[in-house]
Amino acid sequence: MPKVLIADKLSSSAVDVFRDKGIDVDVRTGLGKDELIAIIGDYDGLVVRSATRPDADIIAAAKSLKVIGRAGIGTDNIDKAAATAKGVVVMNTPFGNAITTAEHAIAMMFAAARQIPEANDSTQAGKWEKSRFVGTELYGKTLGLIGCGNIGSLVAERARALQMHVVAFDPFLTPERAVELGVEKTNLEEVLNRAHVITLHTPLTDQTRNILSAKALSSTREGVIIINCARGGLIDEEALLAGLKSGHIRAAALDVYASEPALDNALFGTPGLVATPHLGASTREAQENVALQVAHQISDYLLTGAVTNALNMPSVSAEEAPRLAPFIDLAEKLGLLAGQLVTSGVKRIEVAYLGEVAGLNIKPLSSAALAGVLRPMLGDVNLVSAPALAAERGIILAQTSQEQLGDYESVISITVETQNTRRTVAGSLFAGQPRVIQTNDVTLDAPFSAHMLFVENEDKPGFIGELGKALAERDINIATFNLGRTGQGGQAIAMIGIDQHIGAKELAEIQTLPHVCAASALQF
Repeated sequence: MPKVLIADKLSSSAVDVFRDKGIDVDVRTGLGKDELIAIIGDYDGLVVRSATRPDADIIAAAKSLKVIGRAGIGTDNIDKAAATAKGVVVMNTPFGNAITTAEHAIAMMFAAARQIPEANDSTQAGKWEKSRFVGTELYGKTLGLIGCGNIGSLVAERARALQMHVVAFDPFLTPERAVELGVEKTNLEEVLNRAHVITLHTPLTDQTRNILSAKALSSTREGVIIINCARGGLIDEEALLAGLKSGHIRAAALDVYASEPALDNALFGTPGLVATPHLGASTREAQENVALQVAHQISDYLLTGAVTNALNMPSVSAEEAPRLAPFIDLAEKLGLLAGQLVTSGVKRIEVAYLGEVAGLNIKPLSSAALAGVLRPMLGDVNLVSAPALAAERGIILAQTSQEQLGDYESVISITVETQNTRRTVAGSLFAGQPRVIQTNDVTLDAPFSAHMLFVENEDKPGFIGELGKALAERDINIATFNLGRTGQGGQAIAMIGIDQHIGAKELAEIQTLPHVCAASALQF
């Protein structure tokens, strides 16, 4: 009989689900790391929320563990790389608390606009400071959304009911989807300049970290209200504090913080700040929803092998898995390549299959490609959630198959269409390993590395030497170096595997080299 440990506080309905399905379940909350290490070897499944942190040490001690389920969306507390290496499936419940979080953002907006917490404290202290608490009316104001996915679109719907005008920045929101939602799609600069209230609904990734930086906050309109019920780290908290103190920022309402639990934060006590302790998903309804979802998902996996909302495993049958695995890897890496090279909003993704691969089950392959394209911007995107995330943003996914053989036994090609450009990448398998064989009109033969430098350049003498010298001067070692060009003196591409990630400063310096048209740092 499979055995599951619930390590964080969870609705008792989850326990009922496990037991009804014949799974042995223990509830042991508040365990320290050493305590968890001592017992985790007895369990096939582990259920957590945000308090328990299954790191590499805990996962290493989990001799029988097959699945970790997060009752909620964020999985920052789980070492997914260690879980994947151990063969442990990591699942989350991405849709169980969307309405609750959207409602909390709206509540925080009202609280900040009308100074409700401060007015409450003042009134209950026996004061009657009616003239002190002059609020801001939300009717007719502009709400700026940074992120317009599942939760952001729910916030937009509620804001429109308040007769607010909604502008949204989301690179993956198409104009057609924006029309459906009744929001105006625009760029980040416009949101910052125009919005009376700005609310964040985006995951924390390298691209979104400190998206409300000191510079960004300084370009907002005087008296702006800032709301964050998404992820800590999206706002430069020092800059936010300075803005509140100067009066440029009228108010801020935060449910999440760069460091949690936020027992001590420089923002606390600042006039104009509304603070709650990560309550976005804390309603009875949401707790019940995520508890039921995670219990059903883990039970189905342990009993039947069915995989739902997995962050590190595709939804494929046991029979298909061995044959599909290398093609899933290829599709995902090609998607990551395309996603890291695209700089504007994605409208359409076309995935083409040529040769033997066209005769396989291409649905998980397309999901892998889609997840790769979306992950650089959206963070934790998996093969299950990627189609839903794309649909929320109105991104069209097209698939074509042609079993006729060409120069390769199997080829996967991904074309990403944005507002202004089309980018095509293609790849194949060599001895079971994925390789890039084409980018746009340039053919080449390049393996993937964990860290890569992608350079588009003019085909001129001396380029390779200058680039190699520049990398050597910055102590960046070259692992692989692969070139392609359209023709003599034409467009050329270099894909260079390097031993470490190249920083923004070094990348900017490389972009100034002679004959370099563009350079991108890639991670796989």
